[in-house]
Amino acid sequence: MAELPKRYDPKSVEPKWYQRWMDNRDFVANPNSSKRPFSIVMPPPNITGVLTLGHVLNNSIQDILARRARMQGFEVLWLPGVDHAGIGTQTAVEKHLRRTENKTRHDLGREEFLRRVLAWQDKHGGIIIEQLKRLGCSCDWSRQRYTLDDPYVAAVQKVFVDLYRKGLIYRGSRMINWDPAAQTAVSDEEVISKPQKGNLYFVRYEIVEEPGRFLEVATTRPETIMADTAMAFHPGDKRFAGLLGKHAWRPLAREKIPIIADETIDPEFGTGVLKVTPAHDALDFEIGQRHELPIVDVLHPDGRINCPAVPELDGLERFEAREKAAELLQARGALGKTEPYENSVGFSDRSDVPIEPRISEQWFLRYPKTKEALAVVRDHLIRFFPPHWEKVYAQWLENIRDWCISRQVWWGHRIPAWYRKEKSEIRNPKSEIYVGVERPADAENWAQDQDTLDTWFSSWLWAYETMDIETRKKFYPTSALVTAPDIIFFWVARMIIAGLEFKPGKSDRVEDNIAFRDVYFTGLIRDKLGRKMSKSLGNSPDPLELIDKYGADGLRFGLMRIAPRGQDIRFDEKQIEEGRNFATKLWNVARFRQMHGSSDPAPKIDDQTLSIYALELLARLNETIDAVEAAYREYQFNTVAQRLYDFVWSDYCDWFVEAAKTEIFSEDEDKKKSALAVMDFVLSATLRLLHPFMPHITEELWLLLGFGSDSIQFAGPPEKVGLDDVSDLVGKRELVSAIYQTIQAGRNLRAEFKVPSNRKIQFILRTDNNLISSEIPTLTRLLNAEEVELDPKYQAQAGNPVAVTPLGKIFLTVAAADRAGEQQRLDKEIARIETEARAVEEKLKNKSFVDRAPAAVVEEHRRRLKDFSAQLQKLKQARESLN
Repeated sequence: MAELPKRYDPKSVEPKWYQRWMDNRDFVANPNSSKRPFSIVMPPPNITGVLTLGHVLNNSIQDILARRARMQGFEVLWLPGVDHAGIGTQTAVEKHLRRTENKTRHDLGREEFLRRVLAWQDKHGGIIIEQLKRLGCSCDWSRQRYTLDDPYVAAVQKVFVDLYRKGLIYRGSRMINWDPAAQTAVSDEEVISKPQKGNLYFVRYEIVEEPGRFLEVATTRPETIMADTAMAFHPGDKRFAGLLGKHAWRPLAREKIPIIADETIDPEFGTGVLKVTPAHDALDFEIGQRHELPIVDVLHPDGRINCPAVPELDGLERFEAREKAAELLQARGALGKTEPYENSVGFSDRSDVPIEPRISEQWFLRYPKTKEALAVVRDHLIRFFPPHWEKVYAQWLENIRDWCISRQVWWGHRIPAWYRKEKSEIRNPKSEIYVGVERPADAENWAQDQDTLDTWFSSWLWAYETMDIETRKKFYPTSALVTAPDIIFFWVARMIIAGLEFKPGKSDRVEDNIAFRDVYFTGLIRDKLGRKMSKSLGNSPDPLELIDKYGADGLRFGLMRIAPRGQDIRFDEKQIEEGRNFATKLWNVARFRQMHGSSDPAPKIDDQTLSIYALELLARLNETIDAVEAAYREYQFNTVAQRLYDFVWSDYCDWFVEAAKTEIFSEDEDKKKSALAVMDFVLSATLRLLHPFMPHITEELWLLLGFGSDSIQFAGPPEKVGLDDVSDLVGKRELVSAIYQTIQAGRNLRAEFKVPSNRKIQFILRTDNNLISSEIPTLTRLLNAEEVELDPKYQAQAGNPVAVTPLGKIFLTVAAADRAGEQQRLDKEIARIETEARAVEEKLKNKSFVDRAPAAVVEEHRRRLKDFSAQLQKLKQARESLN
């Protein structure tokens, strides 16, 4: 057994073990294994992305689940991969082209542009995969997938063709969300509503048939007035009843437009009159369809104004045109007033610019299996953690709209649709369409659709199309999905629908075709001020720098301790430092054990010869194992981390190891062997409990301490030690608790009276407990006392510092003790306990509390009040003795 170095060095330990795990193929899943399956598919990061703290959180959780399952004896498949990120990747390359060559993709042409994207991908792609390896992710890298792998592309095309032939995919001209920056359609789910401060413009439209009379309309978008094709009011609004059928003059691009009535108009908004702009508003489009209004589009795809009839606006950027339009209206006497106004505006999730409602010819999907997708979550065939996301999921499915799946980008899965060439006119709505995986037989007479599919249209197959048939039989449905809640609609819901529609499971049964059994939604990582992390704010730390500074295990454990289930996380680097410090603590306590000889991989625990401190530790270990298992069942990873932190740092290091030194350094070999056996048992169990969170250091210590010859990854989880035969276990644990509280009280006395911790002093314990005499050596050691004297009849001198403990009173005999200081301390303690006692007493006086609270809670409050009364009596006696 090699000797542990004095200091733990993650920079040497972590890469060493990761490479060894890779060389041993420890992460490779065997579909022919007889073990029970456990599987996770990694949410694919963008192929050109880099590691963020969000990735660290998400993938640490997945790794915890995968490593724990291996230890439980499952055959584990954690399947990794990357996404081609259609719009994101294309946008990055286009920016690079403009910056370096002052060219657009259209200058290069499709073929050359795609060649440039591939070169960009080769240069920048795959970086995040190597970064995930540095984090310690135990993925089966031999199965790494990419959404543009040839087999995956073929599967996506087949799904498109099948859904088209079922009548679920169709092409049509509809109002869609248009991203002017990326110049592509985006789905409803990719539109993020943001509050925006702007103006409400009150514009005057003159009545054609009644010159000098005006209708005033409140609008936030005067730059689209040239696209108005009607004025509308509610049919029940008597103010305007006499105007129905008349006309108004459009004040910009002056033209006569009809005045109509429609039920959807809100009489309370603005002036009660709406300008109807069917080309640039979804509600107006519906009104226009009902009243057969013409559609006038006054915007270019990039958001510039397209209206030669108003040369002052033509070609202006849309927000610049808004101000200019207001000036024109003012100059023409058509602007009544302007008021500040705040409203919600839809922004593109891709480009973070306001979207434009736009009429466009696009491909759409009518979602299949929506009722079934609702049922599998409602009936808990699929469970959400936290469960409140079930309601959000259900609301979306109950109000679902057809999915716009086509994108006006070149990088991605090209739509397998062709149009028969007619006078070089491609995508003529009347053209003959061919949809198929294979090209048409007379390909020279056909032109393929220029658009690609929404990236999510490929990702919704990720749970099963990443697996070959053999793997799918073993590992599908997957066991769990870990993801962020902001893609519950983009990805989670659609994967559930895909599984139910395409039935990739081993039978047609619903339970064999759900995409996963559990879904865990992570929180969002924010800075200490609660702000989102972003490069512009400079508040987003580089995870690789944190790994260099604190180690991957320190980063993982520190982050998981502050990640409550489903809640946002306030990131503080001090927590990561605590993760590193915890690793150091674990290393040092392992070194202490090694200093006293070789460890026993199978220590024999004789519960009849154990010290009371060992019994307390083993009982605490049993409680920790139960708490950890319960927390895992509810995906409460921060609870697991905190319980393990408390057990190692407090129960084991601070209390047991210090108490056990009495036996370890004694002349009694049997007691020494018993203490070391308990250390071996507990360290072995602790390393296994910690391994999913801190894989590298636990593997290192597992082998250096000689607990196993094989990797800790495949060691079974620890079992609880049997303590049922221990006589009066409860009484012994109560005694240990009383001793520890007495030690803490003595340490507090020392601190309050500023007695240096390394100074040997005398304590006197006044107690009637007959069992304490044999524990005096341990009390003396843990108090760093010169002596702890037992005196059941000790009468304190005036000014003698004292503390009340469960064992009795403990006195600090320091010659220079300050009587006034002790009296001040006692007064503070009395005031504190009186405050707590009053609070408990008030609760017990509250009839509503006593009647409604559980009986055990009420009884606990009564017990606390009784304890407070006893403590107050002792403290007041101590204060009186000073006089």
